[in-house]
Amino acid sequence: MSLSERIQSADWKAEKHVPVIDCPDSVKADELFEVKVSIGKEIAHPNTTEHHIKWIKVFFHPDGEKFTYDVATFEFNAHGEAVAGPNQGSVWTHHAGNFWMKIKKSGTMYALAYCNIHGLWESSKKITVA
Repeated sequence: MSLSERIQSADWKAEKHVPVIDCPDSVKADELFEVKVSIGKEIAHPNTTEHHIKWIKVFFHPDGEKFTYDVATFEFNAHGEAVAGPNQGSVWTHHAGNFWMKIKKSGTMYALAYCNIHGLWESSKKITVA
């Protein structure tokens, strides 16, 4: 069995684990644009020590090219775990990130996220260079 068979997908409006890619549908070549990725836009995903998103990775595959580019990685390392001191378990990172990028040609943006209980989830979004 390949890893791709372990990756789940669904409509992010109905499933809280699916990464959401917020960016323009159309951009100008070589012009910076903002990309936001998050989990649980319509249905909140828990953010507890027991159930949380560990990371989100973002990739871009230009149309007609062989390789996919690794664009961004967001790690969420604080989930209310107990640490030494008077404020044990008082920090949680939220599962969202943003970055800026530019592209020369149209392609597809992919986001892959990992939930510590429910595994790997993916989504994609087509971006056109106008």
